[in-house]
Amino acid sequence: MTGTGTPPGRTPGEPTGRDALTGTYAGRRRRRRGRGERAMVPEAEFSSYYGRAILHKPTWKAVDIAGYLFLGGLAGASSLLAAGGEATGRPALARTAKLGAAGAISLSLAALVHDLGRPARFVNMLRVFKPTSPMNLGSWLLAGYAPLTMVAAATDVAGRHRLIGTAATASAAVLAPAVATYTAVLISDTAVPAWHDGHREMPFVFAGSAACAGAGLALAGAPVAQTGPARRAALLGAALEVGAFEVMRRRMGLAAETLGTGRAGRLLRAAELLTAGGAVLAAGAGGRGAATVAGAALLAGSAALRFGVFHAGVASAEDPRYTVIPQRLRLGARAAGARTGPAAD
Repeated sequence: MTGTGTPPGRTPGEPTGRDALTGTYAGRRRRRRGRGERAMVPEAEFSSYYGRAILHKPTWKAVDIAGYLFLGGLAGASSLLAAGGEATGRPALARTAKLGAAGAISLSLAALVHDLGRPARFVNMLRVFKPTSPMNLGSWLLAGYAPLTMVAAATDVAGRHRLIGTAATASAAVLAPAVATYTAVLISDTAVPAWHDGHREMPFVFAGSAACAGAGLALAGAPVAQTGPARRAALLGAALEVGAFEVMRRRMGLAAETLGTGRAGRLLRAAELLTAGGAVLAAGAGGRGAATVAGAALLAGSAALRFGVFHAGVASAEDPRYTVIPQRLRLGARAAGARTGPAAD
């Protein structure tokens, strides 16, 4: 039976059925009508349907993928230093950098294949060429870059086929900037808040971090007399990394919280101290011991940054606040713009 009266438990004029407000907004509407009234629906929590996460957190292993991010940057920067050392008559610096690039990219590929589970999965990514996919382009980039570093290192150690080695070194240096930074594009092209929200600055952060890593390896392994380019790379890389990271932190919004808390926060604070300290020590390094300590600090700082960024991404995907609140803010901004737009016209 139907009627026109007010249903039990409702005040006259209160909306019913589809027109009724629920959740947080209902509580707010009721509180406005009377100070003595109490919300019957609890405040909304940032959870998800059926207890499932809004985003699937990255299932990658930290050692594999964060190590892959670090080693790729080290390889790219080392190739640039190798080409510079060869061009300026610093053979020991060039050899150290060539061996570092070949070793780092080999370990990087091993970490990637280990995470994928089978080498065939990496090969399968080369069956197509997809310019819109950072993963696909990165696979092609590594497939072309890795053999060049091997040839450059092998010819230098063997002392034979110098022209081939020089050409391989120069070709690897051409690809090196992309190798050092494409992983930033790769992780930013995801829905993970702490990675995606920093997509503008992340390549610059990774470029600075890579320069510090390459400089650190050269300082630790090359004669002090030939490490001038590495010291300059350390200073420039540290300035770029720290500056770009601070800009990224300020522009990211809510997800920036994950960069300063938990395991990620500890790693990133250590990265900042190690990078800054290593760069200062590298600038004044006059002896073998000081150069080695500076190089170790720069390498450790670069690794800590990549691992910190990785763990920040995982933390932001686990907590639905970092997905829900920014979405609500964007929707609210769009609604406000839609309301004020016609009036402004």
